Amino acid sequence: MLDTAGERVPVPEGTPQSASDPPWRRAGRQALAVAARPYWDRRDASWLVRRWPDLTATAVATVFFWLSLTPSLVPRPWYLQGVIGGITAAIGYGIGCLLSWAGPAVVRWRAGPETRRRVRARAWQVYWVLSLSLTVFLLGESARMQRELRELQGLPPTLTWHSIMITLLALGLCWSLLILARLIRLGTRKLITVLLRYVPRPVAVVSGLAISVLVVTFGAKDVVLERGIIDVASRIAANTDRSTKEGVVQSGSPYVSGSPQSLIDWDDLGYQGRNFTGSVLTAEQISAFTGEEASAPIRVYVGRAAAESYAEQAALAIAELERTGAFDREVLAIAGTTGSGWIDARTAEPLEYLYNGDTAIVALQYSYLPSWVSFVVDRQEAGRATSELVAAVQQRLAELPEEGRPKLVVFGESMGATAVEDSFDGIADLLASTDGALLVGPPHYSPIWSEVTEARDPGSPVWRPVYEDGEHVRFAQYPQRDLGRPEGPWGWPRVVYLQNASDPIVWWSPDLALQPPAWLDEPLGPGVTDEVNWFPFVTFWQTTVDMGMSYGVDAPHGHRYGTNAVEGWAAVLPPEGWTHADTLRLKEHAEARESPY
Repeated sequence: MLDTAGERVPVPEGTPQSASDPPWRRAGRQALAVAARPYWDRRDASWLVRRWPDLTATAVATVFFWLSLTPSLVPRPWYLQGVIGGITAAIGYGIGCLLSWAGPAVVRWRAGPETRRRVRARAWQVYWVLSLSLTVFLLGESARMQRELRELQGLPPTLTWHSIMITLLALGLCWSLLILARLIRLGTRKLITVLLRYVPRPVAVVSGLAISVLVVTFGAKDVVLERGIIDVASRIAANTDRSTKEGVVQSGSPYVSGSPQSLIDWDDLGYQGRNFTGSVLTAEQISAFTGEEASAPIRVYVGRAAAESYAEQAALAIAELERTGAFDREVLAIAGTTGSGWIDARTAEPLEYLYNGDTAIVALQYSYLPSWVSFVVDRQEAGRATSELVAAVQQRLAELPEEGRPKLVVFGESMGATAVEDSFDGIADLLASTDGALLVGPPHYSPIWSEVTEARDPGSPVWRPVYEDGEHVRFAQYPQRDLGRPEGPWGWPRVVYLQNASDPIVWWSPDLALQPPAWLDEPLGPGVTDEVNWFPFVTFWQTTVDMGMSYGVDAPHGHRYGTNAVEGWAAVLPPEGWTHADTLRLKEHAEARESPY
């Protein structure tokens, strides 16, 4: 019987053997035989390099690298291709090691040492000939597929694709990860060897593995991630939150938070709060578009530094809404913010234009961290903060006469959409509690989005689902076309999701590692190349990296939605007398106006 190094090991006494034994029984005997060897008899000093690399593992790692060269949702630069290739090759090597270990236990190969060495040498020769030629060919093919994907999504097809650098970067990262894994395994063996001096073997093995898992988990999560990467990101975000974007100044409008008349100090708004309030549209700007006398829009924003708790922030927001006269406006909108507190001007401004400035928008900042850090640290914070605000606004509105209340709408983009959804108990509650919602690029874990998508009408694709014949909820990537489907009646209130088929933030999920996603079912969505495929582990890492590149394309692709909020708001809550021509004119105006932040 052979161990993992190809050497014969004694079979435990009393273990029955038969050539007709099923593979699972032979595998069990193999595992028992390897485990029976004392740890102190193993050549740990040379184990790190002995018979490394393994042929089977190397071949599987190479295949995983090849698979990583396939396109995904958005185009990627060469250096990120190298990162994906290195990570997936390391995963492939680990799977290959498992196959290499299990092979002798499942398949009996009766051959002498000389024959095995000769076959192994020939196999390596075949590997080098095939792997080198196929790698060169597939790197060229990957460049072609990336160019075609760029052209499909409206980008120039020109592409810098350093094939040699991709290979070297992937190889270096893969080897670094493998060396780290081997060092961890070697350290675990050493620990078990020490424990064997004091406790029985089963206790030593279980304790050693448990300690190793705890140390690695603690080191990766608490030291590397939280005290390393996240701590650095937090420090940078904290410094940014205290600053102000160039060109943004304190507003003099009494209808804006942070103004001299406001209950909230300018310094307590945070970076994104100062951007949002300092770039507010003026009544003159709105009048120049509408041709009518306009009101100055109300923007209430409560920064994280303005109060100790979310409840206190919400109470301060209500007081600020009272001060500005927001409850006398025609429309009151609650905005969900992203991790840093960001609100997209291209989503907020169309509503203010639609209603000639007779609007009020209110939002809370729950964090100054980037969204990905907020997701890792505590994703629930977004929902807790927004829920407090929604509950406080609803309570105040309930105190007003029904005929005198403003229309209540909610909106949010990305993590802000999730924050809004977390504030309601499902789609029925959202429809019953508001006069409409505009949700842009919701992440895959958004609760109402998941509810609606899973319950979509049969035959509708996941990237453009039809829910209950589109009676209240509709999805759009090209709103002028998509919001008109299905052709059945569209009742009130309305919920519009702006959702791109190629948005990795919408489609990323841990399930991608082991389960094919529904967004790859035929027919594929707009902007998704037919050369994209699902591969275990590989697609997960491709989509993970895609999230970082989702802003590198033009709308409506990736996580870019441009001015689609114009059609979104015009569908959700059009003013009386609003026409399709008005929508087109506002969209043209929005496209000509550069976003202030």
